[in-house]
Amino acid sequence: MREESDSEALVMEPFELSYSDLVILSSTGPTDDPSSSASEEEILRWDSMRRSVMESLGPDGPGLLAVSGVPGVSFLRRRLQFAARELALLDPERRKRILKEQCLGSDVPLKDPDRRVSSFAMQLRYAEGVANSRSKANNELNRVASLENGDLNMNKSMKFQDDEYDHLGNSLKELGFVMMDLGICLARICDSAIGGHELEQSLMESSSAKGRLIHYHSRIENLVLKQSGKKSGINKGRVASKKNLKRDSMKRGDSTHCEAKACCVSSNLWQQWHYDYGIFTVLTAPMFLSSVLPQEAREDDRGAATCVQECPYPGGHTHLQILDAKKGKVFMVKTSSESFIIQVGESADILSKGKLRSTLHCVHRPPMHENLSRESFVLFLQPAWTKIFTLSGYPMDQLVFDCEDTESSNDGCRLTQQDGRDLIDRISRIIPSLMSRLKDGMSFAEFSRETTKQYYGGSGLQVGIEEAGAQLPSMLDFDFEPTRMTAMMRLQKQKTKRELEAA
Repeated sequence: MREESDSEALVMEPFELSYSDLVILSSTGPTDDPSSSASEEEILRWDSMRRSVMESLGPDGPGLLAVSGVPGVSFLRRRLQFAARELALLDPERRKRILKEQCLGSDVPLKDPDRRVSSFAMQLRYAEGVANSRSKANNELNRVASLENGDLNMNKSMKFQDDEYDHLGNSLKELGFVMMDLGICLARICDSAIGGHELEQSLMESSSAKGRLIHYHSRIENLVLKQSGKKSGINKGRVASKKNLKRDSMKRGDSTHCEAKACCVSSNLWQQWHYDYGIFTVLTAPMFLSSVLPQEAREDDRGAATCVQECPYPGGHTHLQILDAKKGKVFMVKTSSESFIIQVGESADILSKGKLRSTLHCVHRPPMHENLSRESFVLFLQPAWTKIFTLSGYPMDQLVFDCEDTESSNDGCRLTQQDGRDLIDRISRIIPSLMSRLKDGMSFAEFSRETTKQYYGGSGLQVGIEEAGAQLPSMLDFDFEPTRMTAMMRLQKQKTKRELEAA
């Protein structure tokens, strides 16, 4: 991990592991010879990489790393990231039809023109075959590449036709399976270092993972959406306004205390501070798009088509922010545009007994870029809903925020000791502690529901704060009957109790 500072923020470059090294490390144990022909120098290099992986994901690391050089997915990834914006700005009825045809859902209010994020979710089932993901992805790559005659320069107006959306669901699956493979490989490496097979086994016991195609809206797009909403009819607008007034009134009544607590940490954020509660979250490096309204349309027609082109990272980094609570520092994560980022979730933290540390993070919205949007595809890898968590052996001091070791510094880009404490205090007011959400013997389903309740329930800490794109459970998640799930959890608890008694 490398730290830099610029005029606005601390920048952190996470440890980067090449795809080929990831595969090699995941296929060998800590003392195995990866190859009969491997030199002593190569073996030492692999041992060093194993240590770097665990240092990056452990209690004293940032809780994430990057994977580079994943073959055969660059064009597919870019095409899907462009599709995220197109889908977010489609006519609502057309989008509704496409989502239904492609078996996609959404967990954000897509009718809200002020939304900062549009998110499109899909279940990816392990049974569909991780082993075949690479060949399938290559087939999809060839199909998409043929549409553009192999031209990777997409800096032009991107307008998708209906027949191109016909392949959207399959394209998301193919990229998702590749990302799933990355997470499973990393789980093997961590299991090898920790001992046992808890992480990989927990992933394989899960029936599915959840993929999200996410578009972070530019401010100018919100103006377009508002203008388009006005054109949909005065009566509809009046009804919507009444609903919005009622909703806003309820939010003000229920969450005045939350707004006061969050005001200092929610401005200029596309996505609020939170932990993911699964095992690993695998993300594509983001794409930033700059949209421009035609000059002649700016005064009278905010709903006019925009031209869009890819642009460099603002400030040179991804605008994914992470908090190091011990040091009292906020870092901007910097990676290459072709890499994948893998973050540790709270389930991995629990299952590893604290040897892996979950990442507290948010997505920063550049304040001076009114026309900038951000595109990403995210895969949440989680245990089975019936997985039982135990606190036995877990370091209890990690269940709460720890700022005792906050460092002081005279560097203007770094926080002083008091500033660090103040920042952590402000953020901690909107982050429910792990101790308050996790009980011994709780299933993953119960943990996820309690987590969502404490973040966004009736009296949740982030009620009234616009939020989307985090790992929130929805009806998509619970895809089997509640009674069956309850019965399965009861049986699993009984089994765990018998095993503990026998031990």
